[in-house]
Amino acid sequence: MADVNRGSRPLSPHLTIYRPQLTSMTSILTRITGNALLISSLLVIWWFLAAATSPEYYAVANGVLTSWFGDIVMTLSVLGLWYHTLAGVRHLIWDNGIGLDIPTAEKLGYACIGGSILLTLITIIIV
Repeated sequence: MADVNRGSRPLSPHLTIYRPQLTSMTSILTRITGNALLISSLLVIWWFLAAATSPEYYAVANGVLTSWFGDIVMTLSVLGLWYHTLAGVRHLIWDNGIGLDIPTAEKLGYACIGGSILLTLITIIIV
């Protein structure tokens, strides 16, 4: 019952033991983009509420969202939206048991990253 080697080994795996893999980093990034999209949607809701409240309040909200800071936030939001969407499609593919081997999973990870950047650039050009 007693493990004599218990004191000489770590209690659990830690970041210093494992090197980050593309599949784990893209999975973590999916969670981060989901939370970031919640924050950016609150900014858009603030803009809509300001438009419904008064012209002065709308001018403040519109000034924030159309400033350089707002442009950066909204551009990163579009990037996060595309990445989160593509990662969701990747997870739907995995849920069907397709592409679970490591080389295919890494290709899908690169496709999510590259596709989200490409789709963001297309969206910025069109809009």
